Amino acid sequence: MTRQPSRWEAIVAANPAHSTWYVERFRTMREQGADLDGEARLVDAMLARGSRVLDAGAGTGRVGGALHARGHTVVGVDVDPMLVAEAEAVYPGPTWLQGDLTTLDLPARGIAEPFDAVVLAGNVMTFLAPGSHAETLAALARHLAPKGRIVLGFGTARDYDVAQLAEDVAAAGLVEDLRLGTWDLRPWTPDSSFVVAVLRAADARARTA
Repeated sequence: MTRQPSRWEAIVAANPAHSTWYVERFRTMREQGADLDGEARLVDAMLARGSRVLDAGAGTGRVGGALHARGHTVVGVDVDPMLVAEAEAVYPGPTWLQGDLTTLDLPARGIAEPFDAVVLAGNVMTFLAPGSHAETLAALARHLAPKGRIVLGFGTARDYDVAQLAEDVAAAGLVEDLRLGTWDLRPWTPDSSFVVAVLRAADARARTA
C-alpha cells in the first residue's frame, strides 16, 4: 500500500524552502523573547513529576524541550528531518526521531515504555494526511499508559473542524474529557476559532479499575 504524504510534506514538496522558513521563524521568536511555552505549561500541570511525554509532530522541539526542562522524559517525533535536526540542536536531552505519526510504532524502534501524555501542538492535526486523523489518533493511543491522555490543539479554519474531530476521536476508540478554546484555559464556545481537547482511551476506566 502506497503511503499517503501528509499535508506538511505536500507543502514542503511544493515549496522546498518552507522548512527553512519555519525553522528561522522560531529562531527569531526565541531571540526576541517570545513566550513559546504555553502548551507545555498546560500539559505540565496535568502530569506528575518525571512523567513520560510523547511530543507528536514535535516541529522544532519547543514543546518537548520545555517539558524536558520541567523534569519530564520526552520523546519527540516529526516527519520533517530539518525540523528534527533543529530540535536536536536547540533542545538537547529529549529523544528526537523522524517518523510518520499515522504508522508510529515506537516499541519497534526500541522505545517500549508507554507515555503518560501525548501532545499534538502547533496545528499538527491540520497537517496530517487528509482522512488519516482517526488512524493517527489510534496509533498514538496505542502508546499511552493506562491512565495516559492525549492533548491536542489546532485552529479550526484549516480544513479540519471540531465536528470532524469528534468523529475521529470516537473512531479511534477515544473519548473527550475536556474541551477548551485556548491553551491558556479559556472556555470553548461554538464561535471559538481554536480548540484544545484532552482525550483518553474509551476503556481507560475499565482497564484501571
